[in-house]
Amino acid sequence: MQTIPLGGTLISTVVNSSSLSLNFNNPKPFSKISPHPRSGLCRASQVAELFPTVSPEIVVREARLEDCWEVAETHCSSFFPEYSFPLDFVMRIDRLIGMLFGFSIPNGCKRTCLVAVIGSSDEDAFILGSDNLKIGGFDGKFSLNKGYVAGILTVDTVADFLPRKGPLRQRRTGIAYISNVAVRDRYRRKGIAKRLMAKAETKARSWGCRAIALHCDLNNPGATKLYKGQGFKSIKVPEGTNWPQPKTSPDIQFVFMMKLLNSQAGSQVI
Repeated sequence: MQTIPLGGTLISTVVNSSSLSLNFNNPKPFSKISPHPRSGLCRASQVAELFPTVSPEIVVREARLEDCWEVAETHCSSFFPEYSFPLDFVMRIDRLIGMLFGFSIPNGCKRTCLVAVIGSSDEDAFILGSDNLKIGGFDGKFSLNKGYVAGILTVDTVADFLPRKGPLRQRRTGIAYISNVAVRDRYRRKGIAKRLMAKAETKARSWGCRAIALHCDLNNPGATKLYKGQGFKSIKVPEGTNWPQPKTSPDIQFVFMMKLLNSQAGSQVI
């Protein structure tokens, strides 16, 4: 399941030909959690992979300005690993510009990018900036021991990929939407995606949402297993309806999944 319109892109023609959108205003809702086993000789730098319980501390928090390049790098290397220089560099620049200048959302809606950071602790961090400063949806704060971005996730209440409500096709409220779940290859199978999902649910609850939804690539069993393990259920699209879904390659089939955040909310959330 992968998913981000971030404003105008520098390489829209490339994106179209690849059936992908690099626009941050329209999140791309599917995530990259496919297995890529590592091979080769065991070296000291690989000890953490052999013994995940000894892995460095992982902190999940909202992305800051200092994280922008690594967020773009994580997204592009996970979703578009087949591209090489110079196109891969252009794609990262495009994503960076989109995140900083194209992260606009409708009034009353919320959106944030979460990052899983290795080797940094918020408790020990020396942070500069203000909690009230936001640039392109990112915290306008800087840390002197920022750590390394290993995973990303976007959560919002924009409802671009939720069915509209009523004859006036009004935007739905009270349902958060997860997209762009990506974990760097070397840090997969360490529970990072689950940590990001849990943080997204906490954020959605703080926004007053009663449910959280996402789209998952039907042919990505790893992502499907992850989401079902987190309590998401597949929602059958009513016959004859045309629910919105991520704009990607036409041969990719998505399943719409949802999870109730409040047990008292009942089963009818759509």
